[in-house]
Amino acid sequence: MRRWIVAGLTAILLTGCMQAEKKQEFDAQYFDYFDTFTTFTVYAEDAGQFEEYKTLVESELDNYHQLFDIYHSYNGVNNIKTINDNAGITPVKTDKEIIRLLKFAEEEYEKTGGRVNVAMGSVLSLWHEYRTYGMDNPERAELPGMQALEKAAVHMDMGQVQINEDKALVYLEDPDMSLDVGAVAKGYTAQRICEKLRAAGADSALISIGGNVQTIGGKGNGSAWRVGVQSPDTSKGQSYLHVLKLQDLALVTSGIYQRFYEVDGVRYHHIIDPATLMPREEFASVTILSPNGAEADALSTAVFNMSLEEGKELIESLENTEAFWVYEDGREVFSSGFQDYVKD
Repeated sequence: MRRWIVAGLTAILLTGCMQAEKKQEFDAQYFDYFDTFTTFTVYAEDAGQFEEYKTLVESELDNYHQLFDIYHSYNGVNNIKTINDNAGITPVKTDKEIIRLLKFAEEEYEKTGGRVNVAMGSVLSLWHEYRTYGMDNPERAELPGMQALEKAAVHMDMGQVQINEDKALVYLEDPDMSLDVGAVAKGYTAQRICEKLRAAGADSALISIGGNVQTIGGKGNGSAWRVGVQSPDTSKGQSYLHVLKLQDLALVTSGIYQRFYEVDGVRYHHIIDPATLMPREEFASVTILSPNGAEADALSTAVFNMSLEEGKELIESLENTEAFWVYEDGREVFSSGFQDYVKD
């Protein structure tokens, strides 16, 4: 059963001299999608309208969760796992949303020089296996061997992901290749849900899927949404480094504090550099601001795997896109316009 919590807050006055139209803030929280915590906030005229929005969000979350799952199969659904299971065997007829996601991932792969690569499932699955074992058995935690990683890396060529848009077919030519869309799926899902909410009439909403935040407009009273950038140093009492003002923007952070394990007292996080096949040791987190949640998600991974100079050059070349870097020693660096969004 899907678990959700709803809270209606004080009505907000939207107009001045004439009798104001009132909207209420409603919230729903979910624990069953993408193995993470999701929150949804929307301003609606009444509980009935909120129920319509909530039903849409819940349906779409469930749909994308099943489509982009790499671990589980679902009755009547050809998902990413289905594509992986048929690598080197046969093309798979897929949902148009998988086609859209993979075409987007191809574009981001080219734009970032391969720093975000959904075809590196062979490498990521190896790290996942060692990380899961190490978290469950910390006294016996180990790193995957470089020889094994390099052998797996032979099977992460994006050129061998064949997509037939007209027939909605996806085929992995390499039988040992697998897709892992973790670097783009949550941001893409948040973006698509917000697009569908807009089409349904919502003009003030926020959705956060595991910290992948996407907003529609501002809050119901006309002010911007306030969203915190989490501190990567979880040992300190300070939860957020900065609070940002968001309106029609997405905010995504990739950081070393999210999924990690320790080997011989050294922490190894989950963001794997395609160039070295190892977690990059430079930044504690990278935060991206963009109008598009899918791009923000992809860029947060890609820029994390770039040098500061290379990442800055990419971000400054993109319209309406900003970034915030936190080094492992706590030093902060901002792109040229990022601080314009920081709450005074």
